Amino acid sequence: MSVDQAAWEAAVHHLYEDASPYDATGPRRHEDWVLDVLALMARVPDPRGWAGLDDEAQNPERTAFPLYPFVDHPPDYVAVRLQEIDRDSAENLLLALTDDRCTLSNLRRFRESEEELRAMARTILARYGDGAIYHTNVQKPGHMRGTLDFTASGWAYSPLSIYSEDYGLIVVSNTEVGMFWNFSDY
Repeated sequence: MSVDQAAWEAAVHHLYEDASPYDATGPRRHEDWVLDVLALMARVPDPRGWAGLDDEAQNPERTAFPLYPFVDHPPDYVAVRLQEIDRDSAENLLLALTDDRCTLSNLRRFRESEEELRAMARTILARYGDGAIYHTNVQKPGHMRGTLDFTASGWAYSPLSIYSEDYGLIVVSNTEVGMFWNFSDY
């Protein structure tokens, strides 16, 4: 499935406009893609010029701390907090990131059917191609290694920001790194 700019931007904006998102893509320049994630946290431009979402873009805190709301961690710190997940879990995670609490119950607020929302998530993932790999800081272990179970009542995460909760998905292709993140304070 190929995707064009208009479809990708429409899916990102529709799914995350009511969240507290940082949804962006940057170039993949390093074998160790965590270095590209750190560049993405610092707001490296999208290599295709496509528009993501960044709720903190105009926050005055960014003047003194350009990574805000992310904390400036070394690559090793970030790497150990991310676990690889499969594509189905990545799709579910994109849907869970549409609002606080990282749960699929967030989908109730949309007018569209679950299948229509899943099609939007697949549109987002299509940008990165079939060979992409997926990582998250969310810990909702499924029955098989590399899966997330969104029917489980409890979950945990390894925060990377100044917020009390942050959770997201990193998508890594041969040429790009995408970051879909949501923040909340409880």
